[in-house]
Amino acid sequence: MHTSLPFIVAVVVLAVSFDFINGFHDTANAIATTVSTKALPPRIAIVMAAVMNFIGALAFTGVAKTIGGKIADPAKLEYGVLIVIAALLASIFWNLVTWWYGIPSSSSHALIGSVVGAVFISAGGSTINWSGFREIFEALILSPVIALLGGYLLMNIFYFLFRKIPTPPSKVNRRFRYFQILTAALQSFTHGTNDAQKAMGIIVFALVAADIQSDANTIPFWVQLICAISMGLGTSVGGWRIIKTVGGKITKIEPINGATADITSSSIIFTFTQLGLPVSSTHVISSAIMGVGAAKRLKGVNWGIAKRIVITWFITLPISAVISAIIYSILQLFF
Repeated sequence: MHTSLPFIVAVVVLAVSFDFINGFHDTANAIATTVSTKALPPRIAIVMAAVMNFIGALAFTGVAKTIGGKIADPAKLEYGVLIVIAALLASIFWNLVTWWYGIPSSSSHALIGSVVGAVFISAGGSTINWSGFREIFEALILSPVIALLGGYLLMNIFYFLFRKIPTPPSKVNRRFRYFQILTAALQSFTHGTNDAQKAMGIIVFALVAADIQSDANTIPFWVQLICAISMGLGTSVGGWRIIKTVGGKITKIEPINGATADITSSSIIFTFTQLGLPVSSTHVISSAIMGVGAAKRLKGVNWGIAKRIVITWFITLPISAVISAIIYSILQLFF
């Protein structure tokens, strides 16, 4: 029953909705520094981010394959499609809650935690591929730490280099404001290469569970296309609550800081994409901004906001797992 066409359609609709929400929830991070420094007007920044996210989403499939097969083997799950529906409902719910309160939470943490929670309640812990989950978990935990340190180091390097150049700070910032257009485009592209693939992977998970597809290593083009479109459309809506938090509440952003944070985070996200590992673009970008802010002045970082982000970073995965398990249990009563 759970493998019938209406259930598969429900998965696709929910996955597309998840990607759309991810677009306005997470992509706001990619352009937050560019908007806050006035390097680009908000509308133009959003259009550029939408286009670059769409291109990035079509460029890679490694992360989708990881999501589709490394957490659990969908072919061995009796209620795999129902698991996916519960996981998507839980992650969408958590994304909307954190978006409403303007907290830059992780769609990646939410989705992965939700899948684990639904699989666990449905088939037990033995069906979870704990080695694969550990690999994904390590990437999620290490990437923001690397971003924090990388942003701090790169910012110090730039400060050292530009102290040697007899150019007024205002002129340096003006030049970096132009450079920020390029770094924001790169940031949006790398976001698409990693984040859009998570919805692709979860659709493929359901297709394998429903015996429509034989393995999780093939990502149909139609899956890539609809996820890329929904991510781009979501981006075009904008995420002003998140932009306000990331673009100004963590630390005061100047063009040189914004460009440095963009270079740091886009490099890290793209590196993990090449490794086929999902990361939280939200936490990578936020951590890079904390790093560049700390390089200028430790007290210049709003550590209260930073604390909220870190707390959300830790609680999202277990909370989404619990929510997903509850939703799955409710769904099973009816289906």
